[in-house]
Amino acid sequence: MIVCGLKLTHDGAVALVDGDELIFSVEMEKLNNGARYSQIEDLSVVVRLLGDFGYRVEDVDHWVIDGWDGDKVGHASLLDHGVPVELDLAPYRETEAVPDVFKPGLSGTFPLAGEPLPFTSYVHIAGHISSAYCTSPFAQRGESSLVLVWDGGLFPRLYSVDPASGVENGGELFPLIGHTYATAAHHFGPFRRTDESSTVDDLSVAGKLMAYIALGTPRPDVIDVLRTCMDEHFEADNENTSVFRAEVGGFGSNSEPSLRYVHDFFRDVRNRIPRDVPDADVLASVHQFLEDVLVERLAAKVLSWKGEGPWNLCFVGGCALNIKWNSALRRMDLFRDVWVPPFPNDSGSAIGAAALGMISAAGIKPIRWNPRLGPDLAPAPQAPEGWQARPCSPQDLAEVLHTTGCPVVVLNGRAELGPRALGGRSILAAPVRESTKDVLNEVKGRESYRPVAPICLEEHAPEIFSPGTPDPHMLFDHVVRPDWRDRIPAVLHLDDTARLQTVGPDDDPTLRAILARYQSLSGVPVLCNTSANFNGTGFFPDVESALAWGKVDRVWSDGTLYTRNSSD
Repeated sequence: MIVCGLKLTHDGAVALVDGDELIFSVEMEKLNNGARYSQIEDLSVVVRLLGDFGYRVEDVDHWVIDGWDGDKVGHASLLDHGVPVELDLAPYRETEAVPDVFKPGLSGTFPLAGEPLPFTSYVHIAGHISSAYCTSPFAQRGESSLVLVWDGGLFPRLYSVDPASGVENGGELFPLIGHTYATAAHHFGPFRRTDESSTVDDLSVAGKLMAYIALGTPRPDVIDVLRTCMDEHFEADNENTSVFRAEVGGFGSNSEPSLRYVHDFFRDVRNRIPRDVPDADVLASVHQFLEDVLVERLAAKVLSWKGEGPWNLCFVGGCALNIKWNSALRRMDLFRDVWVPPFPNDSGSAIGAAALGMISAAGIKPIRWNPRLGPDLAPAPQAPEGWQARPCSPQDLAEVLHTTGCPVVVLNGRAELGPRALGGRSILAAPVRESTKDVLNEVKGRESYRPVAPICLEEHAPEIFSPGTPDPHMLFDHVVRPDWRDRIPAVLHLDDTARLQTVGPDDDPTLRAILARYQSLSGVPVLCNTSANFNGTGFFPDVESALAWGKVDRVWSDGTLYTRNSSD
């Protein structure tokens, strides 16, 4: 069976599963330097993408569309080859009407090139569950797993997935939507705002906040205030919480007034903490408070529902981009192993939709996939005026990185799935000078305290990082060991941690070759890695875009090095 999964709304994407193999998943932001988080504007892109990968519309046996915000029905507005389309979809999460997350929440038809096609829509949370489990090592081994989902407009919810018996629903952990974390930055610190947004209009602030908190220190007195306010605003038996629970059920922040209650919560926190507490300490305390509550409530839920374990755990949803929370979950004795897919946010929803179509036909089973199934590079141009091009092997590129100390845009093969550049759409640089981080942040237009991620040969990671376990998707927090902090200062965050990406023998062979040659020259099996893109857009789709950006003097792609003439 061939299933096409569509995510029409925020983080729009098209994914195709043929049998049990993921053929592609293309996010709209990765086409033509699209804006981050773009939705599908016109369904004509579906036809084009199918053709790019050798498929036709008539080849698709099952169309599955991801659900969206709403407690009864979701909705999407877009075009089909220029003609306006309004579609009702399944709601955000399970409801009384749709109690089983792996059962269709709505069926209908949608137009593609004017032709009506039947589709099935599942609740939005189901796509997260299926994308996480079906790509996990647990699915590959035929094992069951708990799946924790915490998305922006959702209260954290726990499920159990078993390939033999199906999905069990463990319910919510606590009534705080995932956007609570980012909303804290609207009340404290450098991103503080005078307005109180009723919808989520700044999706980039969460990542900035995760870096900024290293400037502060969690304070027990502030955490105590946060706990008290959480109880009074969201959980205690009082009139305020009764009104809140009547209006907000975790059905998506675009369909509920959930952010209004989060703003009230943080205003109350502001009024109760001492005025001399630095905002950096407040935000560090918010981070620690949410991490503590997540760990405590998850442990209590698992123990009461399933027992001591140890259990497998998948963590998915936008909050699973928080590497410190991921690492805290991985440290819990309750869990044998923790899996976070490289597309935990809505960038993986089209994959999840396609997986649900597969599951409906063949049962719960793994998908064959790899993290480099995004769009391919457009054909490379001739070197434009002011640039020259020459052949350059991965080993030669390592020598360039070593001898010049300058960053290089690296565009290689198909793009990564999800928001992390893992060597296919990256800027690489030598990590041995502290100033390199400043250079990379300057060319990216980022704040000075933002960290730069290290990539490391997997076999050397334990000697440099703690724990240094294999992490090929850059989704966990590692401490740089003291003996290495002076040797790789460019990847050292303010708290001595790093968002490590390991490269093993079965991972990207080009990246392995670059790292191995760089190590032979420098004695350091680590390079800096940050994403290659215009500010506010997805990854560069082609060499031409990187040359037009022009913030660095060298661009490497598929064996060719483009060098600005002035840098010779």
